[in-house]
Amino acid sequence: MSFLRVLLAIIFPPLAVIGKGCGSFLIVLLLTFCGWIPGVIAALVILNNPN
Repeated sequence: MSFLRVLLAIIFPPLAVIGKGCGSFLIVLLLTFCGWIPGVIAALVILNNPN
């Protein structure tokens, strides 16, 4: 997990996980629309997952 991805996850979470697949992107996008904090948390969890 690079510093740039973490910073991007804090600023705009869907852009940070766009390389992880369409499903991850849509989940984070939906959570970001519900609230910024859930989107950030989901993006950081997805980025921290090694798979």
